[in-house]
Amino acid sequence: MPNIDWKNLSFGYTKTKYNVRTYFRDGKWGALEASSEETINIHIAATALHYGQEAFEGLKAFRGKDGKIRVFRWEENAKRLQKSAEAILMEPVPIELFKKAMVKVIKMNEEYIPPYGNGSSLYLRPLLIGSGPQVGVKPADEYLFMIFVTPVGPYFKEGFNPVDIELVRDFDRAAPQGTGNVKVGGNYAASLRAGVRAHEGGFAASLFLDAKTKTHIDEAGPANFFGIKEGKYITPDSPSILPSITNMSLRTLATDIGLTVEKRHIMIDELGTFDEVGACGTAAVISPIKRIHDRDSGEDYLYCKDGKAGPISTKLYKTLQGIQMGEVEDSHDWNTVI
Repeated sequence: MPNIDWKNLSFGYTKTKYNVRTYFRDGKWGALEASSEETINIHIAATALHYGQEAFEGLKAFRGKDGKIRVFRWEENAKRLQKSAEAILMEPVPIELFKKAMVKVIKMNEEYIPPYGNGSSLYLRPLLIGSGPQVGVKPADEYLFMIFVTPVGPYFKEGFNPVDIELVRDFDRAAPQGTGNVKVGGNYAASLRAGVRAHEGGFAASLFLDAKTKTHIDEAGPANFFGIKEGKYITPDSPSILPSITNMSLRTLATDIGLTVEKRHIMIDELGTFDEVGACGTAAVISPIKRIHDRDSGEDYLYCKDGKAGPISTKLYKTLQGIQMGEVEDSHDWNTVI
């Protein structure tokens, strides 16, 4: 076993043994190769470097209470990567190739899957890039698909403890009719200035508004936003929001426990009406929010007044994590056992 302090892992990169990779060349995908190299050779004119032909995914493998390895809803990640590829004219990765690569890289790095019960997991990063050279603005004719893995702890250092976030108007994460609804690197590059400024100010993340009208909530930095009130689970609806697989799952679980699910615009002035709010995504699962600070007006929206996550967010979090860990019945058949 590797010498890793499993309980104190951050959400960062730790070297593992192998990654897997394959190229699309001459109209077809090649053989899947395993590599111990942490680098890739890339042409100086590759479209990924010049024109942003790059998309990625994030998913996790868990060691369950029964010792089995589970991967949560990987098919949705495979389909989302295909959608991202199509949005920026890359060659989509077939779902069966995605699965083959995923299973291979997990099995080859099984010793890096954290033991059950310490809050950590094995994070998988599928990556698709335009590796073929072009000087004109056009799609590549060659693509590289790879998956590397790394053991990780919680995305936010606070874990499931409530965090502060900053609502911003002077930066946009994505443009209307742009690429906000797919997982491409440019969206994250556009969020960096606001995110770093928020961290320097003591906030966990930035909360972005819609780019067109600046009247309703868009994304919570690297995650989707949701609010709880009056027996409802409410999450923003926007063509600029990345469809979160975690949010999709939480909406189903919310329905299971009797909540009404609403996917719609959430106006700024509605923020003060919620009993609970949070950010959700693969990396964080749920990060309950205790304060939203409006950078422009100075107004604070306060939640978690006892310093703890709200009861509904807690129930949803524990249920989702319980399914991933094999502690709760997987009634929706979301897990794949490796």
